[in-house]
Amino acid sequence: MNSLTPFPSQEVVAFQRNELNVILSLYGRMVAAGEWRDYGISSLRDVAIFSVFRRTAEHPLYRIEKRPKLRQKQGMYAVIGMEGQVLKRGHDLRSVLRVLERKLIRAVE
Repeated sequence: MNSLTPFPSQEVVAFQRNELNVILSLYGRMVAAGEWRDYGISSLRDVAIFSVFRRTAEHPLYRIEKRPKLRQKQGMYAVIGMEGQVLKRGHDLRSVLRVLERKLIRAVE
């Protein structure tokens, strides 16, 4: 172990640039609609989380999670609601995020 690294070489899960582009595109539309106001990103050993907030000091409205270990099972992407319920899970990020885009359509009408 190198003395300059604070941790042993632990890999962390992170969103790739193309995944962030998809998420931030939806985020921008929701901000424009007045639904969302802040976000946070966490990169942990087993999961990457994009949390969406209505106000900064609240619990997240939604969590968009990436869990590569579930890639071969039910899919590595999931949208989790405020109460911890899984709203949608799958292998394709865009299709998983459609559950949130439906809320955008209702917000604009």
